Amino acid sequence: METKAGDPGAFAHFDLGRVPSPAFVIDEVAVGRNLAILADIKKRSGAKILLALKAFSMWSLAPLIDEYLDGYCASGLWEARLANERYTGPISTYSPAYKAGDLAELSRISHHITFNNPAQIKKWKSHCDKSFKLDSCELGLRVNPETPLGETEKYDPSQPHSRLGFPMSRLTSEHFQDLSGIHFHNLCEQGFDALSQTWRKIEPVIAPHFDTLKWINLGGGHHITRDDYDRAALVDFLKELKTRSDCDIYLEPGEAVALDAGILVGEILDIFDNGMAVGITDISATCHMPDVIEAPYRPAMLGELSDGPPVRLGGPSCLAGDIIGDYRLPEVAFVGQRIAFLDQAHYSMVKTNTFNGVPLPSIWLWNSKSDALKCIKSFNWTEFRDRLS
Repeated sequence: METKAGDPGAFAHFDLGRVPSPAFVIDEVAVGRNLAILADIKKRSGAKILLALKAFSMWSLAPLIDEYLDGYCASGLWEARLANERYTGPISTYSPAYKAGDLAELSRISHHITFNNPAQIKKWKSHCDKSFKLDSCELGLRVNPETPLGETEKYDPSQPHSRLGFPMSRLTSEHFQDLSGIHFHNLCEQGFDALSQTWRKIEPVIAPHFDTLKWINLGGGHHITRDDYDRAALVDFLKELKTRSDCDIYLEPGEAVALDAGILVGEILDIFDNGMAVGITDISATCHMPDVIEAPYRPAMLGELSDGPPVRLGGPSCLAGDIIGDYRLPEVAFVGQRIAFLDQAHYSMVKTNTFNGVPLPSIWLWNSKSDALKCIKSFNWTEFRDRLS
């Protein structure tokens, strides 16, 4: 999977020695720049934009995000709780399935609850009691466009036999009863063309029901803040859809909020030769950047050269596959050398783990205009010790 980002921005001038290793460093100015772009889309189109917390849930920036966006998208109870406690604005919750105990609380704190298929809606409505009323929030249905557009099948919501959303080809008029909204999410780091192609497939099925729907949620995966995104076409599309449907139109980007806004700083611990230079770092792909293995993809490196002998970089864990990739380092590799990988604010931070007792990176907030730097969170070995106690 090819990364679509990796612009160093102000990090090109950041001294990697200013933070301990490993560490995430987030530039709040870059986050603000992304938010301003999204706010402009809102203003020009009339659409509403939610932050998908699954991608970026650094709530120390909640006041900044609250200023620009309309609310938050949660993927389950804990994210919804976080949105309710630390952020301001409506909460839209979707999960492929829910536990009954979770739904009781979710129905109190969510503005929208979206279900994965009509059978779920029917089941939970029939089991409601006086202490648990789903009609206290608006109900939505996630539909599967059955239109695979992803680069990697396992990341494509429209993959064959997908678990995400009710197949669009099976929708009937009966399924629209009791619904306030329709939700679909078919993109992953993609531009406007993918959204347009998806909507062309969905529109014939949804349009006859515009008069009964209150909202349409176009999901996430929109790389709106990337320089090459056709934002003018998006605005025109959103305006037309809002006018034609008379519905509230929602987008719920995650990556777009934190795109190119963070780096992961690490250090080379050892170098040896095994047919090529191999460097062991205190950054672990499996612990700190699991998408490197799961996607897989090769993260961009700050200052990487275009030629020269490559060095294979990997983590300190015992996992044979804990390999970040082959890189041409900014200077000849040496023990103690600081390195940084770009575009690590989204998904990497929310997915970190302590497999093998590998320490978690600390988290730092940097203002690239004022040069102010502060530690938001640091971890010690008790994070590992206490997790399975």
